Amino acid sequence: MVAVNMDGASSRGRPLRSGVQPALARGFGAVPPPVLVLLGVISLQVGAAFAKQLFALAGASGVVTLRLLFAALVLVVVWRPSLRLDRTTLLVVVGYGSVLAGMNICLYQAIERIPLGVAVTIEFLGPLGVAVFGSKRKLDLLWAVLAGLGVLLLSRVDGGLDLVGVGFALAAAVLWASYILVGAKLGSRTSGGSGLALGMAVGALVALPFGISGAGAQLLSPAVLVAGLVVALMSSVVPYSLELEALRRMPPRVFGVLMSLEPAVAALAGLLVLHEALGVLQWVAIGCVVLASIGATRST
Repeated sequence: MVAVNMDGASSRGRPLRSGVQPALARGFGAVPPPVLVLLGVISLQVGAAFAKQLFALAGASGVVTLRLLFAALVLVVVWRPSLRLDRTTLLVVVGYGSVLAGMNICLYQAIERIPLGVAVTIEFLGPLGVAVFGSKRKLDLLWAVLAGLGVLLLSRVDGGLDLVGVGFALAAAVLWASYILVGAKLGSRTSGGSGLALGMAVGALVALPFGISGAGAQLLSPAVLVAGLVVALMSSVVPYSLELEALRRMPPRVFGVLMSLEPAVAALAGLLVLHEALGVLQWVAIGCVVLASIGATRST
């Protein structure tokens, strides 16, 4: 998710003294950009499925907190961001981190209550809405209607969906839309991954009280800490790094089309990892949102 908004800054980061960045660039260079994007999407959604399995140990808020803490730690070590920020940039970083934390907290609260594929599909209305409402083409109204149809079909499942879970997913969608807008400002005011690292650190601090209240001392359990590190790598560090590298070597429009597969990949991850079987209507609904996202991406 991050990579879309950090593209303008990502390719101009200062070289790392540790040599990590050149080494990663050489490794990524042998992989076609579309494969990088798909690997990032798979890593993100499988990581989310794995995170859901940890809710019984540390709760949704606790897992989010560990994910952001470890991701921030890795990114700060890699990018070594400067803390010398002007007032406006500081406000953007704080806003970015706050939205990032809220988005992830809401998404994890949603997937605790409803299937992963359904939650991610609803959340995907956020970036889709930004693409549609930012366009002046009448054709994009069709994609909005198609996405709305998808959400309607999602609600017409046997037994219905947990309304609280749906509410959290919708809140995550709104925050994702806000995240895109704030992320664009962050990318224009920081270089390389420094803004992302600082924003992730702020997000971790924002999430920390929720994690402590939800999990308490369980956050310090060695098993939970190791699992949290795995979630951070799979759901943050790996996908963000892959997406940033892919964006350097492919048009953003093509990148957006590939990212539109996220709801379908999330549904497959839920099925294979969590055994969350979806009905025919739910798969059709996910397909509607994916097609709407692809259409909006190609026409804007």
